[in-house]
Amino acid sequence: MQTKKVRLPKNPQPKEWLADDLSEQRIASYKPFNFVDGEGVRCSLYVSGCKFSCPGCYNKIAQSFHYGTPYTKELEDQIIKDLSQPYVQGLTLLGGEPFLNTQVCNHLCHRIRQEFGHDKDIWSWTGYKWDELMKESDDKKELLNLIDILVDGRFLQAKMDLTLQFRGSSNQRIINVPESLKSGKVVIWDRLVK
Repeated sequence: MQTKKVRLPKNPQPKEWLADDLSEQRIASYKPFNFVDGEGVRCSLYVSGCKFSCPGCYNKIAQSFHYGTPYTKELEDQIIKDLSQPYVQGLTLLGGEPFLNTQVCNHLCHRIRQEFGHDKDIWSWTGYKWDELMKESDDKKELLNLIDILVDGRFLQAKMDLTLQFRGSSNQRIINVPESLKSGKVVIWDRLVK
């Protein structure tokens, strides 16, 4: 009997994939005022381009760095305007892969910190694992230092669990970034529903 080979996501070496080489600074979509991409009411920016190629990816079309529309100052201004609403808790970065689109994500996150300080939180999903990001390029580390919550790890179909909070597979973690950076080890988000 022949066994079917299980396809897995790609695994980059440290600094193998760089935003400067890959990103076209394009946006797959922007979804203001949603409730699914993190805690509270959020504005979600889906960037274009991802090299992990996770089998079963829910947003496969956004894996292409050519997909979508260019990031613009007008879109950025709209995001800031939407975030200024008192009922909006924060921004979520998804993709695609935010850490391969740091030109857009770092610029936007710096502006959010400038306009709102830490009154608005920033979440990001990534295919990178925390320990991989610790060995990555400076632009990726800069983005990590700007966000509050990171959902890390590749989506793995074999570990898919639709009952998980804000995750698609059980290998993924919801990480409190400031606490993790301060302690030097991964600190899981304290509002995680087990």
